[in-house]
Amino acid sequence: MTRLLQVSNRLPVTVSWCDGKLAVKRAPGGVASGLSAVHRPEHDRWIGWTGHVAEGFDASIAARLDEFGCDPVFLDADEVLGFYDELSNGALWPMLHSRLADLPFELRGWEMYEHVNRKYADAVVAAYTPGDLVWVHDYQLALVPALVRERLPGARIGFFLHVPFPPPEVFRAFPWGPQMIDGLLGADVVGFQTKEYAANFRETATSTPAAPGTDPHTRTWRLATAEVIVDPIGIDPRAWHDLASSPEVEARAAQIRAEAGGRSILVGVDRLDYTKGIPRRLLALESLFASGELDPDRVLMFQASVPSRENVAAYERLRSQTDELVGRINSRYGSIAAAPVRAAYGSLTMTELCALYRAADVMLVTPLRDGMNLVCKEFVASRYEGGGVLVLSEFAGAAEQLTDAVLVNPYDVQGMGAAILRALSMPEAERRHRMGRLRARVAVHTSADWARTFQQRLASSRDGAYRPGVASLS
Repeated sequence: MTRLLQVSNRLPVTVSWCDGKLAVKRAPGGVASGLSAVHRPEHDRWIGWTGHVAEGFDASIAARLDEFGCDPVFLDADEVLGFYDELSNGALWPMLHSRLADLPFELRGWEMYEHVNRKYADAVVAAYTPGDLVWVHDYQLALVPALVRERLPGARIGFFLHVPFPPPEVFRAFPWGPQMIDGLLGADVVGFQTKEYAANFRETATSTPAAPGTDPHTRTWRLATAEVIVDPIGIDPRAWHDLASSPEVEARAAQIRAEAGGRSILVGVDRLDYTKGIPRRLLALESLFASGELDPDRVLMFQASVPSRENVAAYERLRSQTDELVGRINSRYGSIAAAPVRAAYGSLTMTELCALYRAADVMLVTPLRDGMNLVCKEFVASRYEGGGVLVLSEFAGAAEQLTDAVLVNPYDVQGMGAAILRALSMPEAERRHRMGRLRARVAVHTSADWARTFQQRLASSRDGAYRPGVASLS
């Protein structure tokens, strides 16, 4: 049986100490769920960071995680700062989302990014046995494929990018772009969420010169042999259907509707990130109130925002901006007893999240740029009765699949307002027709299907031939 080595920034489990005992729980999230579908703890290995700064309990943690088929990578405070905060989140994230204005004036952390990628590559090499499939995930580990290729030239290596890949003119703004391209081309199979992202990568890879110290003939050869595929991630629709139909969710959804007092319910659920378009969504709602096209007494918007990267200044500014907009809308168009917008910060339980999906008349998923966005798919899978309308940004990766949503340009505030009005006034027959088609689409592109498809493509890639290694990326 072929063994799978998965490599991601974070492990699919969380680690904590409770009353002096080590507690391990499965991590939430669609990506982790999708990857878990093909992870066999008794057979496969999953390599990644625990999410905690190393504190001297490495041996105990490693022994405990071995039961889950996990090999932890331990990072100290300096490594987390340089690799994760400064380079991955501070520079790569805005660049890959085409947000060059959010790049810091001084780019830091590249040397630590290289160093940590080497730590991950070391862990892969240590775990590898001949015949294993190596599957590396996401932008934090873009150098790992080539670093592993240097030491394991015959290995079958795959890479999947979960976020967007920008056009070449955007990617060129990143000073270490050539090193990243050479790192990714160490893989036999490179996967993307959409045709657009795959095309951007192909064009960028062919137009970006090789990194200093890298053999250009190797670059040319890898460009010709690496397979670039489009394999969009899905969710587990059955799990969401079962949760949505549970008595707990039904009761909570009924309570939310009762609290709305007969008002139409709009719902937004996002990580608090400047790519999610939350302020523009609020501005669209405000514009409808200001124009009189929508009565603030007849609508209630729930905006749930999960804080993230709170040590990054751009995220602090986003929260302040969101708070200001919510306060302004409620003060102008609401009352203490009936505010038109309810904003909450913090993680939601699965029951609470699914109840919001069930209660929503309209789901607003309007990112400025998104690799896929699984919230919209979760919403669709939760609406087993066929109700609800999805308003979806055309710049979300999911828009390529979910064409029966009401698609919007999130930069067009007036157009987004018009889409909200259209969704609220949509005839029931049209709502059900659209939702039926959306549900059929989500049902045939599940997380398990996505993971198995990629694994099969990787397993069928060229096997056993000598592959020249890529020169050092330092």
